[in-house]
Amino acid sequence: MSGTRGTRLVAALAASLGALAYTVSKVDLARAGELGMPGFPAPADAYAAVADVETAQLANAGLGLLMAVVALLLVRLPRPRLVRWPLLVVSWAGIAMVAAGVIGFGARAAGLAPGLGPTPPHMLTAVAALLVGAVWATAWAVAAVSAVRER
Repeated sequence: MSGTRGTRLVAALAASLGALAYTVSKVDLARAGELGMPGFPAPADAYAAVADVETAQLANAGLGLLMAVVALLLVRLPRPRLVRWPLLVVSWAGIAMVAAGVIGFGARAAGLAPGLGPTPPHMLTAVAALLVGAVWATAWAVAAVSAVRER
């Protein structure tokens, strides 16, 4: 296994594990009937905007599974351009969403974005969630860059 291919494999696996951690957290929150992220409970008024919390969180869990699959597909990028380019576009959109979430929730945790909600009551859990998100986004970006460079 060449260095680039090995790096891409490790990065894609790490990104997929990050997506699976997100998936598990969303299933757990769905079972509890809660909105938000681990360590970042949603403000009480957020519940008024969601008709069915469990369904909403399970839909997010489904998105997490999709992101895990997309990250794994970067290990061996499909050859047909009609598949390869949409896969890369979806990857970069996912990377941007995860990174934006880390930045936004990080700002909330630091007290820099009170409009996003209060400072997390369980900071250790919040920091752990931020670290998982940061590793996930970084690994996914490394896998995507590696896949593009090989072509």
